[in-house]
Amino acid sequence: MLEEIKHVQATADLLHSEQQVEAAIDNMAQEINIALADRNPLLLCVLNGGIPTFGKLLTRLTMPLTIDSINASRYQNQTSGGSIEWLLKPETPLKGRTVLIIDDILDEGITLQAIYHYCRGQGAAAVYSAVLVDKILDHEKPLTADFVGLHVENRYLFGYGMDYKGYLRNAPGIFACKE
Repeated sequence: MLEEIKHVQATADLLHSEQQVEAAIDNMAQEINIALADRNPLLLCVLNGGIPTFGKLLTRLTMPLTIDSINASRYQNQTSGGSIEWLLKPETPLKGRTVLIIDDILDEGITLQAIYHYCRGQGAAAVYSAVLVDKILDHEKPLTADFVGLHVENRYLFGYGMDYKGYLRNAPGIFACKE
């Protein structure tokens, strides 16, 4: 497996450098600080891919907030998605709260839509979403993210939380696998 990972990493195309990604996160934080300034939001980190974006946004947000996490996965370390598997639900009550879901990527939108509906079903007063990457597709998605760092072409991506078979989440930039 490590040989495959090394090959994928060595042959990948850099789409956005670490500096470009950090600038995008700065911009997202500024938008979130304005939009949710007086909302006392609960930030939900979507595990595992959302961890880097969540951590980097967290230190840039200036309003009072609380945090929790959620893990609903379609990929389970594979390169294509299946049915949603709920691995972890937040311990914090969502009733009456403004929730900001933070994830790495908005791809087809199926997982983010399921998390959105879960939050609304738990009584959240408002639900927002922030994604580092919004993948450009040739069809409509079931929902759009409220805060987006970068728009990227429809390729298999890794880095900044996005993985290739569970690896390469720590790559310093946004990379696309060779076709």
